[in-house]
Amino acid sequence: MSFRLRDASQADIPAIADIYRESVLNGVASYEIVPPSEAEMALRFSTIISQQYPYIAAIGTDGTLLGYAYASAFRTRPAYRWMVEDSIYLVPEARGRGIGKALLAELIERCTGLGFRQMTAVIGGASPASIALHRKAGFEEVGLMRGTGYKHGRWLDTMLMQRGLGEGMTTDPDPSAYPGTLFTG
Repeated sequence: MSFRLRDASQADIPAIADIYRESVLNGVASYEIVPPSEAEMALRFSTIISQQYPYIAAIGTDGTLLGYAYASAFRTRPAYRWMVEDSIYLVPEARGRGIGKALLAELIERCTGLGFRQMTAVIGGASPASIALHRKAGFEEVGLMRGTGYKHGRWLDTMLMQRGLGEGMTTDPDPSAYPGTLFTG
């Protein structure tokens, strides 16, 4: 399956909302039960990009959106500003075709370039495919939380994985440079 990566845009919101809707209704990556509206997805998109986090789209040769990935705050308390959480969603027919791998690699590269020091994956349903994808990208398992969600008539575990970015924990970050400036006050 041929594809290219580019920055996601506001024009992608309807397709992003459709991809996420399918995941909410049929998957366990998201613990949401009711798919958010297109307007809510547009608000979430705007919030992420307004803080300069990367939001990437995978586009097929026919111009359709095959998937998307973004980084966002792991938590909003200031000491966490050096860590991002990744999120990746694909249309069902794009899964297992290298698109998630490409999106994650691009996300890692962009987040490293922005100055983030750690990336975490919070893997809903402890999906074996998502765990394998992250492991191949250098993530390590750092925790398994059992029975964290109940969806589709079953209890779900959440796997936490993490990898360092750039200099990781080996040096002190510059609080006057992004992402140090994300949380001021």
